Amino acid sequence: MRTAGDRPSSEGINMAKIRPFIGLRPKREVAPLVAELPYDVATSEEAREVAAKNEYSFYHITKPEVDLPEQVHVYDDRVYQTGRENLDAFIRSGILQLDESPKFFLYTLIMEEREQTGLVACVHIDDYMNNVIRKHELTREEKELDRSKHMDVLNAQTGLVFMLYRQTGGKTMLFEKGMGIEPEYDFITSDTIRHIFRVISDKDLCDSFVDAFRDEILYIADGHHRAASAVRVGLSRRDAGLGGESEWFMAVIFPHDQVRILPYNRVVRGLGGGIDSLLKRLAEKYDVQKTDHPLPDSPRKFCMYLKGEWFRLIPRFTVDKTSCMLDVAMLQETILEPLLNIENPRTDSRIEFIGGIKGSTELEHFVDSEGDSVAFSLYPVSVEELMRVSDSGGIMPPKSTWFEPKLRSGLVLHLL
Repeated sequence: MRTAGDRPSSEGINMAKIRPFIGLRPKREVAPLVAELPYDVATSEEAREVAAKNEYSFYHITKPEVDLPEQVHVYDDRVYQTGRENLDAFIRSGILQLDESPKFFLYTLIMEEREQTGLVACVHIDDYMNNVIRKHELTREEKELDRSKHMDVLNAQTGLVFMLYRQTGGKTMLFEKGMGIEPEYDFITSDTIRHIFRVISDKDLCDSFVDAFRDEILYIADGHHRAASAVRVGLSRRDAGLGGESEWFMAVIFPHDQVRILPYNRVVRGLGGGIDSLLKRLAEKYDVQKTDHPLPDSPRKFCMYLKGEWFRLIPRFTVDKTSCMLDVAMLQETILEPLLNIENPRTDSRIEFIGGIKGSTELEHFVDSEGDSVAFSLYPVSVEELMRVSDSGGIMPPKSTWFEPKLRSGLVLHLL
């Protein structure tokens, strides 16, 4: 059996297949209470605190360890079984209700007057396998197995995969027509993000969306583990003669020009007191200048916070402007590994990754409280860079992108 990690060539294949699906959704009045951040954004402790105060919280389904004693491991069989029991209870009580027919959905997020609207649809596992759905990130088997088992036991996909398509304007009229539909859900979450969810029932409009996406390549922006896990379950069930609905998985597909990527910054602890040595060695490769500005003003530059001061790092070496190397890779190859001995950022416990949404003050707080540490702020990866890496079959370094605003889970589920 092929695995979800296999990456065949995309030569000679068809373009994306999408289709509407029968959604399992919260009734309108409780949707704001049900919706939560994706399972991998909140820790078990954070989710436990939220769920203890909210019987409708979707964490009861996506992070069911919140309803078990803290000593129960998150991968214990009891966790998945509790998730299934909680899902069944949500359905029995009418918190979640099944649509009568297949539908598409439009999901709009508004943050600080920036608006992005994506089409919620089902995509096919074969498109993932054949690289019509393109990836830029490696997945960890442990995390894949966790979400695969979660889907298998619950018999449902509970989280959206965040995807992009290259906007050329051809679908604008379809989206505009969909935006004329009265919202089913419209609420603001505690982080001041507005979430608007529309249901597309009109068959002609649904058919038009299906046709419009036939020429597209899709790109996973966020949710690689959710996608790989769904493909793993779909392939397994297909091999057992139980494919069908399981061969499709749920995604929300945004135009690439509406999406914003924030930087994923780095902090390294344990300098061994060698601050003067670090500055001296940095000066061999970079022009090190004190600055009052904690954010780089362009790519291929970094800002560094060390011992209560910010520094701007400008390369002394020639940077190939046509190179596909990302800033996160340049930081790793020229500073983190040779100067700070971070050989594998995936596994080294000395490095921490801090999303750009938290700002430079979080970096300062970390270094000031830890003492023997250093922080680096980066210029964000562009959406075009993400697509270029995906098109080339490349893999970004870990923690390269931070997407805001975050999707909410629980607005729609896909039953297998």
